[in-house]
Amino acid sequence: MPAPRVAVLGTGIMGAPMARNLCRAGHDVRVWNRTGSKAEPLAADGATVAGSPAEAVEGAGVVLTMLHDGAATLAAMRSATPGLAEGAVWAQSSTVGTEGLDDLVVLAAEEGLTLVDAPVLGTRQPAEAGELTVLAAGPPAAREPLAPVFSAVGSRALWVGDEVGAASRLKLVCNSWVLAVTHGTAEALALAKGLGVDPEDFLGAVAGGALDLPYLRVKAAAIRSGELAPSFTVDTAAKDARLILAAAESAGVRLDLAAAGADRFRRASAQGHGGEDMAASYFASWD
Repeated sequence: MPAPRVAVLGTGIMGAPMARNLCRAGHDVRVWNRTGSKAEPLAADGATVAGSPAEAVEGAGVVLTMLHDGAATLAAMRSATPGLAEGAVWAQSSTVGTEGLDDLVVLAAEEGLTLVDAPVLGTRQPAEAGELTVLAAGPPAAREPLAPVFSAVGSRALWVGDEVGAASRLKLVCNSWVLAVTHGTAEALALAKGLGVDPEDFLGAVAGGALDLPYLRVKAAAIRSGELAPSFTVDTAAKDARLILAAAESAGVRLDLAAAGADRFRRASAQGHGGEDMAASYFASWD
């Protein structure tokens, strides 16, 4: 079975390496990004750079969206409608929360698209290595056409049901954990600085035990080195924190840590760290 043509809408930190890995896997890939300069380098990898979403999706059996939020995704897909093929499979990989997905479901129905809720776990490095975890939910008939796409961008695809929305709910739960660990690392290192504790002593004290984990090491290294090139930006993490809190509120769940974490991201962004890695939550520990 030939690999389907894939249109990738959104070629930022995550979308660009996903598109690149699709090219390497032999797919006919067409890409679009609102800021065209972010898509142009993918031409060297074999992708066709389109000038509009409608141009990008022409002839595509699979459309993959990896945009900032629900509003950006809806706008791009509405712009794509003149080029969409009825029956195309739409793998929606942006983190849009629970409410943001509703408008996308309506649009898919209007355009005759098979929508699969397919957010991913992982940041820049696993995206570049093709080692993302795809969380997927949608019609069983979509699994076969999406299998080669998901295998190109990820190390595994975890199908969590047939109901669109199930994967996005799981993504919010996973992200609540990711953000909590990020803030925990940032605050521990900030407290160490405030108390005059060598951070190496902290890391040595937990090394190899139940409280140690690779993510702690990665974020601690970023903070200590000041190398905060984004794997996941403060501003994007702040958006996800807002989605988590909105979903929790609608479910009648109180999330005190998530609320405090969202405020840390807000303060870090106000200090000028919005485009840096979310480990820059560290700086929110000082006015």
